[in-house]
Amino acid sequence: MSMKLVHGAALLALLTMGAPAAGDPLTPASVGRPVQTAVSHELASAILGDTRQINIWVPPDYERSRERYPVLYLLDGALDQDFHHIAGLAQLASLSWTFGPFIVVGVQTRRRASEMTPRATDPRYLSAFPESGGSERFRRFLQEEVIPFVEHRLRTGPRRALMGESLAGLFVVDTLLERPELFHDFVAISPSLWWDDRRFVRRAAAQLDAQGLRDRRLYLAVADEGGTMQGGVDILRGAIARRARGALSLRYSDRSRFATHSTIYHGAAEDALRWLYPAPPHNPGPTPWYMIEGRSP
Repeated sequence: MSMKLVHGAALLALLTMGAPAAGDPLTPASVGRPVQTAVSHELASAILGDTRQINIWVPPDYERSRERYPVLYLLDGALDQDFHHIAGLAQLASLSWTFGPFIVVGVQTRRRASEMTPRATDPRYLSAFPESGGSERFRRFLQEEVIPFVEHRLRTGPRRALMGESLAGLFVVDTLLERPELFHDFVAISPSLWWDDRRFVRRAAAQLDAQGLRDRRLYLAVADEGGTMQGGVDILRGAIARRARGALSLRYSDRSRFATHSTIYHGAAEDALRWLYPAPPHNPGPTPWYMIEGRSP
């Protein structure tokens, strides 16, 4: 018998091992049961003229405690988008105690090129993305419908965070510059700051100077995108560096040596959450690898 036939026979044996015979009813043990880790709502939005999925994960001790928790609002947060892997990081916090507990609220997006972008001014972008420019309306949806929906139902703390990647990361930065009072913490991972040939981010220094706000934090991470993406990030970093101390804290993570646009999100999100929600003082957790090796992440 050839090796190919041997391997095929072995695979067939593994696939059929322990399987019920044809026509046999499944036993209760083999049927299983669903695992519930979150609650999913359908929120009708008058602002968007649409119904959106809002997914909520709370810490395991939520029902037993009286604590109020910070809330992470996750863009692209539908069940078939980024909700599960970010809620999984929140679950990791509850298991490892290496960072603190928080609530995750996943907000569904549909037309990202419209909902996540400020209006373009460059004719090339207007031609390529004629539907762009819906970011302010989506922010109204968050402010007037999503946040009240959440805060009416849950014990929320005083701090809100906004997280997004790629075009959603662009929305995070745009929100920091245009409506920084809506959130306290901002997580922008590989944000599409090439948008509109970086015109909107070039105004960042003046916008930050005009805000007069304090106690804001931005986590900013990039992969190996380079080009105008990296250029936009560098412009933003320069604008923040000229801000008064205490107005905006920046944690910048250059992951260009080991991450691509498609692989950066999960690891950078974990790093961001550990920074935003540090471990309780009695259990600071293990020393990060980059501190052991004397490098920046």
